[in-house]
Amino acid sequence: MTESASVLIDITDSPAALNAQVGMVLERARWASQVYQRYDRDATLAITEAVARVAHSKAAEYAEWAVRETGFGVVEHKKLKNELSSLGLLDYYRNWDFVNPRIDEERKIIEIPRPAGVVFALAPSTNPVATVYFKVISALLTRNAIVFSPHPAALECCTDALDTLTAAAIEAGAPDGIIQVVRKPTVPLIEAYMGSDKTDVTLATGGSAMVRAAYSSSNPAIGVGPGNAPAFVDATADIKQAAQNLIESKSFDNSILCTNESVVITLQSVDDGLRRALKSAGAHMCSEEETDALRQYLFHERGFNVEAIGRDASWIASQAGFKISTRATVLVAPITKIGVDEALSREKLCPVLGYYVASSNDQAIAQARGLLRMSGAGHSASIHSQDAQAAIDFASAVETYRVVVNAPCSQGAAGFATNLPPSFTIGTGFYGRSSIGENIGPQHLLHWTKLAYNNDPAETMGDYTTTQVHHKGPLVKAPADGISGYGGGRSPQVAPQSSPVSQGAGSSQNISRDEIRQIIVEELRAALKA
Repeated sequence: MTESASVLIDITDSPAALNAQVGMVLERARWASQVYQRYDRDATLAITEAVARVAHSKAAEYAEWAVRETGFGVVEHKKLKNELSSLGLLDYYRNWDFVNPRIDEERKIIEIPRPAGVVFALAPSTNPVATVYFKVISALLTRNAIVFSPHPAALECCTDALDTLTAAAIEAGAPDGIIQVVRKPTVPLIEAYMGSDKTDVTLATGGSAMVRAAYSSSNPAIGVGPGNAPAFVDATADIKQAAQNLIESKSFDNSILCTNESVVITLQSVDDGLRRALKSAGAHMCSEEETDALRQYLFHERGFNVEAIGRDASWIASQAGFKISTRATVLVAPITKIGVDEALSREKLCPVLGYYVASSNDQAIAQARGLLRMSGAGHSASIHSQDAQAAIDFASAVETYRVVVNAPCSQGAAGFATNLPPSFTIGTGFYGRSSIGENIGPQHLLHWTKLAYNNDPAETMGDYTTTQVHHKGPLVKAPADGISGYGGGRSPQVAPQSSPVSQGAGSSQNISRDEIRQIIVEELRAALKA
């Protein structure tokens, strides 16, 4: 008994301890979300604006930090992504009203917005701070609380960014606890957050395994799948512009966005001209030997070589055993087939672009479909063409929900070179086994209660022009002496920021002696039964 007890003293990773810790963080978020839902639209926008401006002002600092910490990408490109996902995102949604009712007099329907409540969010290592900005601002616009778990490889820059955004939100009047961060993420801890009945929705961006775990958590989840975008350059395309778009996209942040092109597919009549245009735009056209060297370096029996993620073209070429001009930003690797037998037709989060020559438009479309069947279904594709019918034929055939036309796919599918909604979470819909096929945005973090009148013309709808949802404003500040349940109209009590016990969240909470004792008793009881 004594020996068993000594082994069980460290209980911080036990299921009971994890659930207790997670429950307190989410209970605090629940209180914050209920307070925040009392705010009107002006107050909500003011808070979001303050956060977006601080985020934008630190875009360069966090871009440099993310590259230094992860080793992925290009600083100036990450800076641009951080800017676009802060004030750029807010400006896109500024005129959307996520707070007040919508009135449709013709259909006699009134819609009242209902925020999700508590959002649990994941960020990938590839686009860490931009994803933090995007999800925090989306949550604030819709009056949700958000608990964030950064990727361990980008933990420091994401944690600092979240602390910065939290301070800005609170200073602007947001309730304490509206943004929280998991400071020591582990797989069991993340699973506990995703599976807790106090989590209203998980907003998952990351690897396929984590997204599948979010969907398997028993809670609502919004997740995405991998990309593997085909790019078709047909005989009517502006070849010079198509080449510039392809190189601009594939070199952007060293091709770390999942919306980047994987393989360019063209026709024999276009081949020679496109090769010349790609070289002029900054590509290195690989020889057969160099292509084989890339294939062997980038892929092994377990899949893609993660050392190459977000690295520049010169570094990848040197690792593969050949040299290229320092001016080259993309490695173009000609391939003769697309499918499971050709590794270079898989997703490549680095500036390596497969190059395939088809014999006809029909074969080009068939090969694009085959590429997406391997990976990337539902995600993105692009076409460079001046023929509207060709664009329709291509978009109707490929199983994706975004087809970018005559623009860089990396930026275009993410809404930064097109008028698609700007997003760093790309829904892959039914094709990609995802719940949503759109670019995810704040509109997906709330639902609408609908008042629907009798459609009989004789039934008159009430006059809602002067009605309003009563936004009562902030509650009094929550007491700081632990967490209590709901009851009698009292708010949960929130622990002070300086509390030393909680290991997983940025806003720590005190665990009472009774709670600790109960955890130990449960663990000992389980051990004795075993």
